[in-house]
Formats: sequence, C-alpha cells, structure tokens
Amino acid sequence: MGTQAQAASSQKSIPYVARQPILASDEKVLGYELLFHQGPEDESRIASDVEGVTSAIIDTLNVIGLGVLCDGHRAFIDCSHQMLLMEYFSLLPPEVVVEIQENVPADEAVVAVCRRLKDGGYQIALDDFVPSDNRQALVPYADFIKVDIKKVSVEDSTAMVARYASRDCRMLAQRVESRQDFATAKKSGFTEFQGYFFHQVEHLRARQIPASQATYLRLLRAISKSDVDFGEIEDLIKREPSLCYRLLRYMNSPLLGLSTPVLSIRHGLNLLGERELVRWIRMATAMVMGQDKSSDLVLSSLVRARFCELIAPKLKNVKSDLYLMGLLSLMGAILEAPMGVILEQLPLDPDTRAQLLIGKTGGKTPLSPVYDLMVAREAGNWELVTKLGKDLNLSLYFMSESYNEAMRWAHQATSVVRPS
Repeated sequence: MGTQAQAASSQKSIPYVARQPILASDEKVLGYELLFHQGPEDESRIASDVEGVTSAIIDTLNVIGLGVLCDGHRAFIDCSHQMLLMEYFSLLPPEVVVEIQENVPADEAVVAVCRRLKDGGYQIALDDFVPSDNRQALVPYADFIKVDIKKVSVEDSTAMVARYASRDCRMLAQRVESRQDFATAKKSGFTEFQGYFFHQVEHLRARQIPASQATYLRLLRAISKSDVDFGEIEDLIKREPSLCYRLLRYMNSPLLGLSTPVLSIRHGLNLLGERELVRWIRMATAMVMGQDKSSDLVLSSLVRARFCELIAPKLKNVKSDLYLMGLLSLMGAILEAPMGVILEQLPLDPDTRAQLLIGKTGGKTPLSPVYDLMVAREAGNWELVTKLGKDLNLSLYFMSESYNEAMRWAHQATSVVRPS
C-alpha cells in the first residue's frame, strides 16, 4: 500500500513539459520554449512552492535531457522573480535561455543576477516586452526581446524593433500562428519567430507534388498494401541513393545493435522484417521529403506518430493506424501541397482519410478526439489535454510518459537517419 501511495505521489509531482519552436526568418529552428505544467492537482501550490516547482523542472530536464527536449537547440525557460533570485538556473548548462517574466522588477538584485548569468555564459530573454516596459534597466543584458504581436500593434512593434534590435539583441515575435502573422512580423523587422505558423500550408502557393517527392509517396503506398512485396520495395529504395544510404546507416547504427554489419539493401530488408521495415520507411521517407523544410516539421510528425502509436493500445474501438495518422498530419506543410492531393496516392482507411482531410478545421470524425489530443499535447494546451484524456480514459501521467518516450524515440531515430 505504501509503495502505491509513493508511486501516486511521484506521478503527481512530475511536471509535464511541452515545447514551442522558435525559428529564424528562413524557418530553421533556433530553439524551443519549454512549457511546464504540474498537473491540476498541484495548481494550488505553484505560486507558494517556487523552490519545489523549480526543482521538479530541473529534475525533468535532467531526466529527459535537453538534447531530447530541444533536439540539440537552445532551451528557453520562463523564469519568475523568485526563481531568478534563487539562481537555480546555475544548475543547468549554458544552452538555457533564461526568460524573465513581465512582472519581474528591474531592481538592483535582479540586475545583479542578470550580470552573473551573463558572466556564466547564459543568454537572457525579456518575455512579453511592451512599449514603455518597466524592465528598461535589463535591456543591456538581453540577448532576446520577445514581443507578443497579438497584444502590441504593428506600429508599436515596428518602433520597438527599430529601438532595440542590435547585433547583440535580437527581436523575437511571439504568437506567430499564421502565415500572415509571419509576413507581418518579418515586415516589422523581427528576425526570430515563435509559434506554429510553419505547420500551415500556403494555399495560394500549394502545388502538385514534384516527381521526386512522388517516388517516396509510391514507397509509402507499397508498404500500405495488404501483402508487402519486398522486391518492389527494394527496387524503389535502390532508385533513391539517399534512401539506400539512410537504410544502411540505420541498420549499422547502435540503435539496432546488430552483431554483424549490413552490407546490402536486401540483407537489411530481410533483417528488419515487415513490421520494422514499414516503420523505418515511414520515418525515412518523412525525413527525406522534409529535408528542405524546418527540421521541426519532420521531428514533430515523428513525435506525433509515435505518441499516437503508444496510446493506441489503451483506446477502445479504434482500429485505424494511428501512427500513420500522426506521421501524415503535417505532410501538407512538408510537401507544400494540399492534403487531398497527397492522400490521393495512398490507400488509407476511411476514418484516417477523413480526419486528415478535416485536420483542425472543426469537423468531427471517430478519430477526432485522438487527433485533437495529439495537437493539444504538442502545444501544451493542458486544459484540453486533461479533458480529452478523461474522455479517452487516459491519465495525464500516462499521456506525459508516452509523449516523453515519443520525443526520445524521434530524437534518437532522426539522429541516425539524417545525414552526417
């Protein structure tokens, strides 16, 4: 009984983490803001137990690893006044960007902490900066000034960029959720952007799938048949040198731990077997098709796929391939093509096809609760995650563990599939 109580207690104390990408003007990932949540049962103690919350955050970062959470990029972590004065961030590596909240006073104590952070090699971001902000004394220490473009007018945003942007201080637009937001923020002079705008297809530019990309869709179609033909798959892989390279690199990586080297495509296919072959091709084709896009698009599609796969055994009356639904959910943005054009070339079950066509537009299918949960967990929409989890009979702890495992898997998988 005591062991069960301890396990329950440890589950409640684990903070749940999501990440929101921060990108440059060319849509390459610069870092991630990490969004932590203690769970609904701990909301009452967050304000009073800053030490406990901060320690839990640091423990989570150490357990999961910044490399997994941020895929080798910088981690932006929100910091309250008390957290700043306690200087817990000195326990973390300098890859952390300390985000100072808008209600932190720029007094002598805070200035002194900022000075020590800079001396220690840390970067500082001023969160939710506004015109006539009370943190002017902290500007000389700021590497990033973040502006919520939904709260600050275009005119004020442009003026703030002109005033504060420099070689040492970059202006970062927050809540960039659409392509129009991105274009407006770029025009205002921002050079960094936070939000999910790059998940969206620009419909005016959407085009037919290029012939080179169509080859990979044919490969996905080949592994979706009821009877997988290894000869057909081998032939398709051999037509694409990059896939041949990736397969051999994957087969000979520590991830699989094979005792003898794999020297041929057919040898690799036979060793993998049908189930793992299907998984690898799905992952590798997503990597190849997305190689010219934001790295987070491919990473997110793999995290989504694995997360859905892990929760699938707990879901009743769901027979669809949830891994495939997650993997394809961002393919429109990866290929810059309408989802309808992409799905024309793939044999999918009716529920998966219907859900991918609907996406987040508000329509409903039998898979909508799972799809919505996948998107909400990615964005750190904890209220919706909790609601959907209850509807699906999934605990917050199980969903968090599944998502953490999905991030670990995607990070490890892409590290051996992407080119050196």
